[in-house]
Amino acid sequence: MVQKARVCAERTRLVAEQRREANWKRWGPYLSERQWGTVREDYSAQGESWTYFPHEQARSRAYRWGEDGLLGICDRQCRLCFALALWNERDPFLKERLFGLTGPQGNHGEDVKELYYYLDSTPTHSYMKALYKYPQRAYPYTELIEGNAARGYREPELELLDLGVFDEDRYFDVAVEYAKASPNDILIRISITNRGPRAARLHLLPTLWFRNTWAWGRTSEGYLDTEPRIERVSSRLLKAEHPELGNFHLAMDRASSGAEPQLLFTNNESNVALLFGRDNDHTHVKDGFNAYLVGGDRSAISAEGRGTKAAAHYQLDVAAGAEVVVQMRLAEVDGSPPPVLGEPFQQIFDERLREADRFYREIEPGEVSADERNVLRQSYASLLWTKQFYHYVVDDWLRGDATQPAPPVERARGRNHQWARHLYNRDVISMPDKWEYPWYAAWDLAFHMLPFAVVDPHFAKGQIELFLREWYMHPNGQLPAYEFALSDVNPPVHAWAAWRVYKMSATRGRRDKVFLSHVFQKLLMNFTWWVNRKDHDGNNIFSGGFLGLDNIGLFDRSRPLPTGGELEQADGTAWMAFYASTMLSIALELARDDPAGEDLASKFFEHFIAIADSINSLCGGGLWDEQDGFYYDRLLCDHHSSLLRIRSMVGIIPLFATEVLDKELLESMPGFQKRMRWFRSNHPEIAERVIDIDFERRLMLMALVPKDRLLRVLHYVLDEDEFLSPYGVRSLSKIHAEQPYVFTLEGGTQRVDYLPGESDSGMFGGNSNWRGPVWFPLNYLLIEALERYHHFYPDVRLACPTGSDQMMSLQEIADELSRRLSKLFLRDEQGRRAAHGDESRYVEDPHFRDLVLFYEYFDGDNGRGLGASHQTGWTSLVSLCIEQLALRRSDK
Repeated sequence: MVQKARVCAERTRLVAEQRREANWKRWGPYLSERQWGTVREDYSAQGESWTYFPHEQARSRAYRWGEDGLLGICDRQCRLCFALALWNERDPFLKERLFGLTGPQGNHGEDVKELYYYLDSTPTHSYMKALYKYPQRAYPYTELIEGNAARGYREPELELLDLGVFDEDRYFDVAVEYAKASPNDILIRISITNRGPRAARLHLLPTLWFRNTWAWGRTSEGYLDTEPRIERVSSRLLKAEHPELGNFHLAMDRASSGAEPQLLFTNNESNVALLFGRDNDHTHVKDGFNAYLVGGDRSAISAEGRGTKAAAHYQLDVAAGAEVVVQMRLAEVDGSPPPVLGEPFQQIFDERLREADRFYREIEPGEVSADERNVLRQSYASLLWTKQFYHYVVDDWLRGDATQPAPPVERARGRNHQWARHLYNRDVISMPDKWEYPWYAAWDLAFHMLPFAVVDPHFAKGQIELFLREWYMHPNGQLPAYEFALSDVNPPVHAWAAWRVYKMSATRGRRDKVFLSHVFQKLLMNFTWWVNRKDHDGNNIFSGGFLGLDNIGLFDRSRPLPTGGELEQADGTAWMAFYASTMLSIALELARDDPAGEDLASKFFEHFIAIADSINSLCGGGLWDEQDGFYYDRLLCDHHSSLLRIRSMVGIIPLFATEVLDKELLESMPGFQKRMRWFRSNHPEIAERVIDIDFERRLMLMALVPKDRLLRVLHYVLDEDEFLSPYGVRSLSKIHAEQPYVFTLEGGTQRVDYLPGESDSGMFGGNSNWRGPVWFPLNYLLIEALERYHHFYPDVRLACPTGSDQMMSLQEIADELSRRLSKLFLRDEQGRRAAHGDESRYVEDPHFRDLVLFYEYFDGDNGRGLGASHQTGWTSLVSLCIEQLALRRSDK
């Protein structure tokens, strides 16, 4: 008798969550890693968020819009939070949150200065694991601030590992694991390992607290008119009572070393006496545990056994090389006895880990190596851990709160005031990074959704729809960019993400047409906003602003040009062609069931053709340079125009706008066919350049870049002396190292040099650089574009690298780019991961060598990780590269 295969338990939970049969995602890693220094918490006149609410005040000042903590969790509305606090008896204060430099402090902008790693998570967070490395020596706060202040833009950042605090392995590995017995029953295991040569003491304070939603004088959604309460039930049991969330127990065991917990209580209220010199409204305030433990003030904690913030204080003496484990359980009070620890606790943990292993085995695309499997698992874990509860209601933020000082009058017409009437964000959102970017970025999120579509397609579709809802999208059709400037313009990649997620998330061959139809209707509004707002002369050449590429050009493209005039952007124009071609494909897909879609398909076909005509100078003007064989921005000033001959990613983006259409599909739509035939008959000179038909295979290609120009652009892209680095395609040609582009202005010059690593200027805060490094999002779009071109031109072969005798098809070139990007994270023959640079611990130390960091961008020469060290959002696209290569191996 054949035994029926067991259903994957995690997939069952995902289905139950999607159908709203069980709330498995009610609890997750939604706690931010940095709430201080954010725009939401900034009530200054001039929008100086870094100085208005600095790190020094975070332990003493209640947050208005969120919470942060160390490797913590909360419910999806961030009402009840759990996280770790640590003290090594040498630091000046408790380690309750991650430390980093502010934008002004860092010589390359804001930068987290901690060692932490996300090791595992399932999509429902039924199992999660993360690791924090805590020095036993005093944490070098002052040295990091002063050391980086002494360095200039041309010097690398001073990092924590540079300061010797981890020498002789004198640190603790603090691992936290979460396993859910049910949606409202979370098991917690904290493992402390002393990696040093001698015994060392650690104070561990697992902390439970309520976000302060009662002190602001509001009674609207999400606010309380009375305080919730956490109280002692017994020496190892807490009860948390909340009128909306319900009641929860936090049970705890003695540590495996025998140490008993001491329960501490205070309130999540600002210490205004310390901060502002006024009398406190509460006797016990947010920094009470710090004052009690570090400052020795016994009156700083409540003797009554209750408050809105509580901790279990364990004093752990850990022998050299030894491990101490603390077990806890946070569970809903539902009339049953308090949650149990002991043997059932371990059984649940073991079962959840087995289920996580099975879930990830099932999505493996064929044969992957152990190292590839490790990178994939940590990539997905990091993506899942970077979900965050995000709360920002612009109107409330601008007006202020009844119990607080009135905001300065400048705020009424200051940052984000144009969004006051509608923007209401109160959701769990995929963040670029929960420390350096603990706020959404619209185009980042679009890229996140592709790897999310592999592990949790329902969440991916939900996030795409969320940003098109009326409480996110502006009434004029613009999508919010990010909290620092909601009106900034990000590349319009939302339609592409929706289209890709639609296809990737098909189940048993069935696609979610309802989802596609919903997002298409809203995307029509956004597309119209672009057409009306960013084509200033109505000539189908677009000037979108900086478009996420920060310092890629001579000027800050989001501001008026110092020369006056206008900048016609090759990337802005190409993004709109890409948008139009994607919307055309979506319209044709929807037209299979609704003939009205043919009219919209015709509209986007005409948009695409008009943009292709304009950018390619088919009827005069344009952004193509026949002499160089490349696309450039054009500066229009004083009745003169000139191409800015900077070979950058700006001139490669036009390749993205290409679609291959099935003639059988087109022939089933007579209305669209009729309009297309009319256009080809009346504008043959344009049609011949941007439309190609393979009659034998019944395929039609629509491409912004015609075949001859494609080959000329790829000549540069595949040249290792230009764009092609060992680790992907650079954002600026390396030729500008010896031939910088210089532009003379009245009173000085502007120049663009090749910079493979950090930026050497303060443009956009100096914390990102598009003048040479490798960036994942555009590399990935290039890979997809090459695959589409290959589908139509399977016989095209090019030298890759340029000048070599190695000839490749366009698909093989796409695979080669995936291979080079994957090399950033996979070990080479010496055991080195390029992204980790020259740090020997990641090669030689067994407690470091399997850990992987997913950076924001990468050095264009050596692949060293740069920028945000945990920006797994779009860098998690590496998972798709590795999986695609594994599929290729399996096919062979």
